[in-house]
Amino acid sequence: MRRPRAWNHRRPCTGGVLTSATVRDATGWDALVAGLGLPDLTRHGLRHTGATWMADSGIPLHVLQKILGHQSLETTRKYLHADHRHLASAAKQANAFLANWSPSGPPSSRRRTLGVKREGGPTF
Repeated sequence: MRRPRAWNHRRPCTGGVLTSATVRDATGWDALVAGLGLPDLTRHGLRHTGATWMADSGIPLHVLQKILGHQSLETTRKYLHADHRHLASAAKQANAFLANWSPSGPPSSRRRTLGVKREGGPTF
């Protein structure tokens, strides 16, 4: 059995795919999890978390797809999980928009930001 290398965040990236096995080898996973007393912590779960954090930091999906080694962009999308802070922010944004809504439509300033204003017709 190969002995895992000690993890070092300063070690340069080798350009390989981020798999559960690379996480195991880079971190000494089994000893790390045993030391933390978290037997239900999984490498695959950490892979999902890492993918979500990378997406949240602005890494494009097509780049994440390559990092994770996925053939399909749809598979990469399934790895990403909404953060509670993002959900709360989206709800706040929707509430602010709806607070200004009326049966005649959104305020005229909003109409201009949504697209071309057409005479007598809706804005798309």
